[in-house]
Amino acid sequence: MQTKAYRIGTRGSPLALAQAAETRARLMLAHGLPEEAFEIVVLSTQGDRITNRPLSEIGGKGLFTAEIESQLLSGDLDFAVHSSKDMATRLPEGLEIMAYLPREDFRDAFVSHLAPSLAQMPIGAMVGTASLRRQALVRKLRPDLQVKIFRGLVDTRLRKLADGDADATLLAYAGLKRLGKPEVATEILDPAIFPPAPAQGAICLEARTDNSAVRALLAPINDSDTFAAVSCERAFLEVLDGSCRTPIAGYARIEADRLQFSGMILTPDGQTHHSIAGDGYRSNAVDIGHRAGEAVRDAAGPGFFEGWS
Repeated sequence: MQTKAYRIGTRGSPLALAQAAETRARLMLAHGLPEEAFEIVVLSTQGDRITNRPLSEIGGKGLFTAEIESQLLSGDLDFAVHSSKDMATRLPEGLEIMAYLPREDFRDAFVSHLAPSLAQMPIGAMVGTASLRRQALVRKLRPDLQVKIFRGLVDTRLRKLADGDADATLLAYAGLKRLGKPEVATEILDPAIFPPAPAQGAICLEARTDNSAVRALLAPINDSDTFAAVSCERAFLEVLDGSCRTPIAGYARIEADRLQFSGMILTPDGQTHHSIAGDGYRSNAVDIGHRAGEAVRDAAGPGFFEGWS
């Protein structure tokens, strides 16, 4: 029987803390435990500390998880709460994603005081975003627009936008909703036109593979639909060696026992792109994602990836 509080690792941003609090609340309800049964441990990651350079230049997604995963492996944390799209496709040996909370909206939000939609932005306007996927999609849809690196927490980016550092930005709609700010969105982008990042909108819970007590703790709050959908999307990424250096989009939808997947890869300038679709039984989610990744990679040909690093 657990005698000490479960230690939950998280980053310290308002969004990360909201996600940790949601996880704690779900566990309290599932197990009839008091709030004191859980301790939220805030850790600063390198990705949080370096905000003036693109992630693609400083190491990619692992910068948001390395410090947390080190403490999971040492036993200083029992489990960690992450935004799933920040997770590398290959986790450190001995760690695994044990559960996903029910997924929020996976679409992107366009935010601007200049125009009501991305399509209506004036020629030459500046869009700020740190995501290579979003940059490439903006350039694909509106090659007449300018794009600049725009990093920081949600409130930081909104403040930069208000200060005139850019004319528009793009944010995950799920993050705005979890922060209680859905009204900030000027337009919710159609995923068929502006597909999201794989795993966007999903919260995952990571722990040591050998920690059976935590596995039993997390099992009741795992959402099976989200687990299947995100497992498919991460499998697609894995085949393409997806990281913050690569413009890749993809999302899966679950209906009963079936899964439908849509994916896209782009060159950074957005002018060359390849789309793929796959479907099958949800029990084959990982295989569907892998097949989609292999098919789009073969269709693109080796020359397509020469600019990726």
